[in-house]
Amino acid sequence: MRNFNKFGIKIPGILLPKEKKLDSWSVIACDQYTQDMDYWNKVSEAAGTNPSTLNLILPEVYLGAPDRKERLEKIRSSMRSYVEGNVFDEETEELVYIERTSAYGRKRKGLVCAIDLDTYEWKPFSKNLIRATEATIVDRIPPRKEIRKNAPLELPHIMLLVNDSDHILVEACGDLAKKNAPVYDGDLMLGAGHITGWAVKSEEQLDALYAGLDKIFEKNTSADGTTFMFAVGDGNHSLATAKAVWDEYREELRAQGKSEEEIASSNVRYALVEIVNIYDEGLTFEPIHRVLFNAYPQKLISFLADKLDGKIIEESDRASLEVNVKNSKADFGFVYSIDGNLRFTRIATEITDLAVSRLQPVLDEFISRCTGVEIDYIHGTEEVFRLGRKENAVSVLLPPIAKDSFFDTISGRGPLPRKSFSMGEADEKRFYLECRKLFG
Repeated sequence: MRNFNKFGIKIPGILLPKEKKLDSWSVIACDQYTQDMDYWNKVSEAAGTNPSTLNLILPEVYLGAPDRKERLEKIRSSMRSYVEGNVFDEETEELVYIERTSAYGRKRKGLVCAIDLDTYEWKPFSKNLIRATEATIVDRIPPRKEIRKNAPLELPHIMLLVNDSDHILVEACGDLAKKNAPVYDGDLMLGAGHITGWAVKSEEQLDALYAGLDKIFEKNTSADGTTFMFAVGDGNHSLATAKAVWDEYREELRAQGKSEEEIASSNVRYALVEIVNIYDEGLTFEPIHRVLFNAYPQKLISFLADKLDGKIIEESDRASLEVNVKNSKADFGFVYSIDGNLRFTRIATEITDLAVSRLQPVLDEFISRCTGVEIDYIHGTEEVFRLGRKENAVSVLLPPIAKDSFFDTISGRGPLPRKSFSMGEADEKRFYLECRKLFG
């Protein structure tokens, strides 16, 4: 008898649209393009009058809109009408193995399943099976609770990472699943690439799933007996919201006199997610760089070198700085202008944890000691060098995210600081596709 509960996993009842018109049905995660109304207008045009997950989510560009409550009611109404109106195929208990090829030609593999929210904890230094990777901002949970509470359906944009250098879980399930015809296959809207999904539900496939999970469980069990199965890669606040809604609903059920067995079987106890192998070659981890304004560069560099036990090295040009930081595990580059001359400096360190986990607390300490210093977070090396030219700015270039120390750092030091990494480009984020019944 396979007991997937051991791994915090459940085989969900999956709902897929009858019409596999993915370029109108499937839309990007709601927390993308939050300042770009034009993008969401294009999404609306692409969806048209077709059934679409756009009608089942609240893009966060509208979080502050005056008609937010009306939008929420319309979402729930759309969910009910989709469930009752023959929009979906018959619910099927299965996982879905997916291959997503982005517009950049990268192919990412994933496994859609349900996870037990009782095995997840976002608070720092959790020893749960499923843990947060970045600090959770509690204020972001209430507006998301409004959306999830009493919703008939859930749609996932949560991505969990699994520490699987041997490729025995997602990829192994995929090898078996791809022997059969896909359950969907098509292009995503607005040039975001292509996605194909295969059902994982046969005895052979579920045996392979269990075997992979069991080996990963054993490999990631510490001497203290705790196991770190999955880390939240994307959608940390959405998963924290799902847990908050479940914790409240469980107490409501108890107040209604429901048995513990009835409570434990509630759909609300689970959340639909996509599991991705951190070692998947199609999964890019990009560091999020920093820029400080109104900070004296040499004072900042000296402070950081002292706190991080690093060696200050002056680089001759941009290329040298970029190559040396990129080829390091935990060196930091600095780009700044003095008297109109652009300077390039590197701090070389012997840090073995993820570099950002050691850097950000020291930056915070520096900022707290200096009046008027501000920090911002920037994507891409071009922005690092562009902003470094500004007279009052110091750009900080971070090294690549080291996948081999990712889980160890979180296990030992807790969640990473805010804005630590980005998984791919904006349009490589998860698109909504599979659904699952939630309330009702």
